[in-house]
Amino acid sequence: DGNLIANAPHMPVHLGSMGDSVRAIREARAADGRGMKPGDVYMLNAPYNGGTHLPDVTVVMPVFDAEGGLLFYVAARGHQGDIGGITPGSMPPNSRTVEEEGVLIENFLLVEGGRFLEAETRALLASGEWPARNPDQNIGDLKAQIAACARGAESLTGLVAEFGQEVVEAYMAHVQDNAEEAVRRVLATLSDGSFAYELDDGSVVKVAVTVDRQARTARVDFAGSSDQVPSNFNAPASICRAAALYVFRTLVDDEIPMNDGCLRPVELVIPEGSMLRPRYPAAVVAGNVETSQVVVDALYGALGVMAGAQGTMNNFTFGDERRQYYETICGGSGAGPDFDGTDAVQTHMTNSRLTDPEVLETRYPVLVEAFSIRRGSGGAGQHRGGDGVVRRIGFREPMTATLLSNRRRVPPFGLAGGEAGALGLARVERSDGSVQAMAATDLVEVAAGDTIVIETPGGGGWGAA
Repeated sequence: DGNLIANAPHMPVHLGSMGDSVRAIREARAADGRGMKPGDVYMLNAPYNGGTHLPDVTVVMPVFDAEGGLLFYVAARGHQGDIGGITPGSMPPNSRTVEEEGVLIENFLLVEGGRFLEAETRALLASGEWPARNPDQNIGDLKAQIAACARGAESLTGLVAEFGQEVVEAYMAHVQDNAEEAVRRVLATLSDGSFAYELDDGSVVKVAVTVDRQARTARVDFAGSSDQVPSNFNAPASICRAAALYVFRTLVDDEIPMNDGCLRPVELVIPEGSMLRPRYPAAVVAGNVETSQVVVDALYGALGVMAGAQGTMNNFTFGDERRQYYETICGGSGAGPDFDGTDAVQTHMTNSRLTDPEVLETRYPVLVEAFSIRRGSGGAGQHRGGDGVVRRIGFREPMTATLLSNRRRVPPFGLAGGEAGALGLARVERSDGSVQAMAATDLVEVAAGDTIVIETPGGGGWGAA
């Protein structure tokens, strides 16, 4: 049915929306009459049809039995280093339409009958006004994603051979039923709440959570959130769904895989035409990485369980026509009623590791001059918010660098009398000694000898100190 059964527990913004991608391919193949065949693999990145933002490319492989009967789907999503668009790294701070963010991919046949369609894929990557800059790298990424899917399909086929189709399907139902029951038990302990959280650009994510303890269900209504915005902070509905899935999964203490069962007791209401369900051709690249964080913090605020985390991924990209690099930078997590926040961690919808300094400096003309905890940036309180970090990257050659971030004007909130975390900030320290402040979303040209310094926000505190 295209419902998420289980996933590697790495990147919540990718994984919670994976079911939408699989269902989009499933429905598209049925609608155009082409169906699915053994040995075929498909890909997509379309934000309005199962995707998140364009650099996140999802590869979907159907799994068949020996008689050609469709059994399961496996899928792999990866953020590719560049998929085109108006800036290297495909994370432009100033995009206004989705076409400016890269090559749009919908229901594309990537492998047919076991044959990788490389010429067709390269033609797709070269299409449009702003094509992919490094198609060799894209092809390598796609082959790795296909290999991951092939390994998953092999494992599923082995499970069926060992235990039988009926048993495997029964347990796939069991894990979803178990997740549903675990979330229902949590819902029976929660209370109604609402929260409005402003972004730096003045737009607002608003949510009201209404709990029916007797039925053990919840209605999560985002009515009142800002209309679709002219910037790229619009988030497709699959992002909002992923954020909700993540939040309710984290409220469960049991060891359960994150799957579609978690949201069965939850009714999501996302207004059409809002920044959380935008209409084509709205730009969306920051919605996936930034607005998703705002949705999570707003949900925790409405439920009263945790102060605001750093509230941004601090998306930092740099590159030229030959090389492109992208990273998210950690910060402070929010405090709660019985715990302090944590310093220097990836929070909520991002969970990526940084490239080792030795590897980064070998492959790119940069130097990691410093990476340290930003002491005192967490919000004060009975329980203190976690501290952010300071990251300094020096450049040895000219490059284009971009920053997509939030919480440079509106700080991470405290709860129950706790204080807000410190705002983030960034600057370019030029080789001539001058200093150029960077906005929350910005693009700068750097020269050899320049250094970009990014100071990430701290988390909010809990309770009056």
